[in-house]
Amino acid sequence: MFPNFYGNAQAAGRLWDIAQSGRIPQTLLLSGPEGIGKATLARRFAAVLLGGAEKIEHDDLSLEPNLALIADREKWTAEKRNEDPLFFSSHPDFLTFAPDGPLRQISIPQMRFLREKAQFQPLRGARRVFLIDRIDRANEQAANSLLKTLEEPPSHLVIVMTAENAYDLLPTIRSRAVMLQLGRLSNVEMEAFVRARGLDEPARRISLAAGSPGAAATLDLELYTGRRAAMLALLETGAGAASFSSWAKVAESLATRKQDRIEDLMNVLLLLLEDILLLQNNVPSIRNRDLERPLATLARRVSFPWLRTAAAQAATLCALARRNIQKPLALDAFVIELTHAT
Repeated sequence: MFPNFYGNAQAAGRLWDIAQSGRIPQTLLLSGPEGIGKATLARRFAAVLLGGAEKIEHDDLSLEPNLALIADREKWTAEKRNEDPLFFSSHPDFLTFAPDGPLRQISIPQMRFLREKAQFQPLRGARRVFLIDRIDRANEQAANSLLKTLEEPPSHLVIVMTAENAYDLLPTIRSRAVMLQLGRLSNVEMEAFVRARGLDEPARRISLAAGSPGAAATLDLELYTGRRAAMLALLETGAGAASFSSWAKVAESLATRKQDRIEDLMNVLLLLLEDILLLQNNVPSIRNRDLERPLATLARRVSFPWLRTAAAQAATLCALARRNIQKPLALDAFVIELTHAT
């Protein structure tokens, strides 16, 4: 079906059948965990409808030029970003809208720009395809702006959206979309992906990626190791196995590291929590195998309610990160909350 696409055969097969039938829904929503290939599948689908696959793949947000552009825009003022909404369009009839700015959000100006562009007829063929990657990053105003387009889309327009959790979206948006759920890849599928990409340290990447080919391909192992050490220190302090003064040194170094966003740290922390829970239940196949000894010590020290509190706090911090909270204060508050849960 779709070339160089790994896993989620059922969702890919359904999209392939839709593309071949010619009866194309005007709004599609692909949901599932981050990095499992939702946007990749959307681009492959668009290539079947529009042609020009090579041009469409230039919109891949994991490509270095695109990453650099998104990172550079974080330094812009909000006014400048609003005047020049972020989109990618290497193919004349395919546009990609991606989260923008330091909080990585889909903005109102982007959705207004989408609505303006939606009215233009295709330059080639019969259709235009717009991809909104991470529509769950849209605030209520941006979502309502998009809804105006979804209610009366031009006949030539196909909108494909991606989201981690479809139920984070407005019900009115979900009701107008054909929804496809994607899941994490199996180890066999991950091995095939890593082998095809020729990635280094394949076993470790597969273990840490948790069924996400995107994570396996983009994982900076050195950066991950540093973040993991910091989050392990947070958990050890919260569990009473280390002093707050030792955590303060770690927190001080994190405060100066802009590349360590709260969401990135919380994703690492959640993997550690998962390993601790597995060890508590005598399941040896943990992801951070080289940390089995300190994680096993924590597993003996903390309770399931403590782990549940830690996971809930991590989810809360990820949500608050979109409101530009202070990272050092947020992490210190997290540690204190855990000490009260012991």
